[in-house]
Amino acid sequence: MRKRTRYSLLVVLALVVALAVALVLHKTAPPEAARLLPESDAILYANLKPLRTATHFDRSHVKRSAEYQEFVDATGIVPERDLDAVAFALHRMDDPNGPNGPVAYSEVFEGRFDGARLGRYLSGIAKSHESYAGHDIYTIAVGFPEKAGGPIRQLRIAQIGYDSIAASNMPTAEQIHSILDRARAAASPFSGSSLLSARYGDVPLLSSAWGIGHIGLPFSERGTISVMGMQLPLPEDTTFVASLRYVGSLRLRVEEIAPSEAEAANSAATLNTLLGLLRSIQTTQAARSAQMMQRESASDAALREAVGSLKIEQHKERTVLTGSIPLELLKQLSETSSAK
Repeated sequence: MRKRTRYSLLVVLALVVALAVALVLHKTAPPEAARLLPESDAILYANLKPLRTATHFDRSHVKRSAEYQEFVDATGIVPERDLDAVAFALHRMDDPNGPNGPVAYSEVFEGRFDGARLGRYLSGIAKSHESYAGHDIYTIAVGFPEKAGGPIRQLRIAQIGYDSIAASNMPTAEQIHSILDRARAAASPFSGSSLLSARYGDVPLLSSAWGIGHIGLPFSERGTISVMGMQLPLPEDTTFVASLRYVGSLRLRVEEIAPSEAEAANSAATLNTLLGLLRSIQTTQAARSAQMMQRESASDAALREAVGSLKIEQHKERTVLTGSIPLELLKQLSETSSAK
């Protein structure tokens, strides 16, 4: 009787340990949307729920183009209200002057969707359709060369499940096929691309938004990275690990991973010089506004607070930028496309 009780307790203990291990793996595993992405040069991910709660951007009246409004009316999907998480894979293009420019994208969207309405809408506008792994893939043309002088790109879209959608504007179907293939193994916390496996461990826990890899690619300009008209002293293929997380305040952390400590030191020195210049410009503008008896706008004050919190340090081969993002600035950024 005692042996039987002992064995029962051991079985229960083993089950508890197994459950605890499963919960830990689930908690520390990359988000499912990111695990579905194909091989790429960079990955960007955002959990939109905390952002929506903090800024209420879903309550803003957004100005929509005619095509965007047609999509909303036909599918019932209001992205600012219905999207919960987004993951993007960035693919460097061999021909930066091609239809996709220097970067193409593969995406996974999670949220609340009416699959039947979305399917009807896509089938109505698609120029072609294929079935793959039990899913319908619709190819639609994106771009209006007769109006804007730009090339037409092809966007492939497929519904992964009732709450997720995949898309890719790569020239071939390889990437969206990969997403659908990965969806069958998504329950495994170890699934995902080689980049995700190599770099996700560097992302701080509880980060609501993060990026890994060559995340400067969308800002590439003649081999360097340009942000808001300012050219950074970094090549476009610099490896970054960037994150945003809320720990009483919204904390920004960006790590540049350099080939050597010497290059990291040079990068830190140059970035500190640029940061000092930016702070000097802000101080001059604030003083000029004070002389003219002009009140500083809430967005300018929030931006100045954010820049003032930035700090750049070197840790061996890594240059680390940290700072705090005021919620007011986040609200301003989320409302840039909203009606004033």
